[in-house]
Amino acid sequence: MSDEELTDEELEEIQRRKMLQYQQMAAEAQRRAELQRQMELAKQSLLRQILTPEARSRLANIKMVRPEFAEQLEAQLIQLAQAGRLRIPVTDEVLKEVLKNIQLRAKRDWRIQRV
Repeated sequence: MSDEELTDEELEEIQRRKMLQYQQMAAEAQRRAELQRQMELAKQSLLRQILTPEARSRLANIKMVRPEFAEQLEAQLIQLAQAGRLRIPVTDEVLKEVLKNIQLRAKRDWRIQRV
């Protein structure tokens, strides 16, 4: 038998280690998914306390069209409410104003100059 050949026991040990590694990776992924689910539930609970049904509906519509923007908006609303800088409950009209302010801040004036 040469040095390069593996015995059955060595092959079984390699298989066992690989299986253990895959199980650990699966368990870690499951833990991360559960943590993310809990964080999402907590966020939704806070948003239910902060927003009126009409404002939540508008936010849901925004989330369908621009999910990343909606996530940022949700985080900003929660942060403002926790800091006491937002009157609760946030109505649809107030949410429209917040959106308008965000749009005005994000709007850039592009100028093209010919050389």
